[in-house]
Amino acid sequence: MNSTAAVTQSEQADAPSARIISDQPYALIIEDTAPLGALYQQYLRRMGFKVEWVATGKEGVECLETEEPDLVLLDLQLPDMHGHVILEAMVKAGASCPCIVITAHGSVDAAVESMRLGAADFLEKPFTAERLQVTVDNVLDKRRLHEEVKVMREQIERDGYAGFVGRSLPMQVVYRIIDSAATSRASVFITGESGTGKELCAQAIHERSDRKGKPFVAINCGAIPRELFESEIFGHMKGAFSGATSDRPGAAERADGGTLFLDEIGEMDLDLQVKLLRFIQTGVFQRVGGSKDIRVNVRFVCATNQDPQAQVAEGRFREDLYYRLNVIPIRMPALRDRESDVLEIAEAFLERLSAEEGRNFVSFDDEVKRTLLTYDWPGNVRQLHNVIHNVVLLNNGEQVTSAMLPDPLGLTGGAPAGTVPASPASAAVPARVAGPAAGAQIEPLWVVEKRAIEHAIRECGDNVPVAAAHLGVSASTLYRKLKAWQAQA
Repeated sequence: MNSTAAVTQSEQADAPSARIISDQPYALIIEDTAPLGALYQQYLRRMGFKVEWVATGKEGVECLETEEPDLVLLDLQLPDMHGHVILEAMVKAGASCPCIVITAHGSVDAAVESMRLGAADFLEKPFTAERLQVTVDNVLDKRRLHEEVKVMREQIERDGYAGFVGRSLPMQVVYRIIDSAATSRASVFITGESGTGKELCAQAIHERSDRKGKPFVAINCGAIPRELFESEIFGHMKGAFSGATSDRPGAAERADGGTLFLDEIGEMDLDLQVKLLRFIQTGVFQRVGGSKDIRVNVRFVCATNQDPQAQVAEGRFREDLYYRLNVIPIRMPALRDRESDVLEIAEAFLERLSAEEGRNFVSFDDEVKRTLLTYDWPGNVRQLHNVIHNVVLLNNGEQVTSAMLPDPLGLTGGAPAGTVPASPASAAVPARVAGPAAGAQIEPLWVVEKRAIEHAIRECGDNVPVAAAHLGVSASTLYRKLKAWQAQA
């Protein structure tokens, strides 16, 4: 039985009509032949769509501008315009809905061109309800998969996050833990070397929690004199000690409803650790010199650049306090373990600092890039920031060169022999110092290091971890250096 003949008289009379708002997926049919438009309408309604059918390209474009459908069924041969014009308009508008084009029998070239213009699939006339069902299911499944991959990529392969820059695997792990920790009220214990961004991590947890908008109060436990520490955290009453001329709330009181960040908590004296533990357990404290209990609602995040477990073993950190705080541990990776993140971070610093200082820098030359990648960065991100700031303050130009790098990078980065880092007066022309004796050759330090590492790897049967152990460095350091050298080859 001919599919068109199956259309009832009432369906043939079913003219294009305004759609009804509902929770159903919405399909738009652009088809100028009334019997076919009514038939496609019937097919799609059986699939669970709310359907709008229009007979001209102009009406179709107007519908697309009003509301983006979940599916478009588009006849290419329309009375007022070709379907390709509509496809191009959809792409230009950034429409994400899949479009299935309808072509005449044998119009393969038109179908191929439609796919090139962004169509999800095509159907040749005539087609059955079953054929349309299979095509619709395929394009919608593909769209759902694309959206899921997009979401997963945003979550797993983020270029940056909450002020952090970098897409390395160690940082992706940190981003995921922050996401999880932010939705909890549990205490967080952040560890990592100095300059790795522990306070930025604490701020990210606060800003993504339900405490956002409430106070974030940071206390550096290593920078407060012992005799003032209790007052800084809990506050004091007027006359509590010499110099206490008025009542003063402490950090705990100021952080009520928000987050209290205790940086370098390993520097806190043991007797103060006892008082902090009681406060964490009860949420109650007294100001120095006061007798009134004060109750607050505070989330605790702490950090240290030391090994807290070693401090516990040595009796310098209370075990009960450590386990009370170490509910969600986060380890901030060292910059040397973050692969190529160093270049992304350096470029972000260069762009920002150049704008702040009125300089013209836009990039690093290849030699500087290699230096940044192979240097070990004992001071981590903080040291990298200081290096870039030094370069921007003391030099100018569009590209950072090795001669502009301060020590120790200026010595280890493969700068030309006989040059010294540029000063403001000599930024354009590096100053010359006495060169080597006639006939003597001085190799850059990175070349010597590269040769030594390659020799060690060969002697260890190409086993990088074993070679790293003999050289006294981590395997990740060798892998990073090898990757950087390979990229420069």
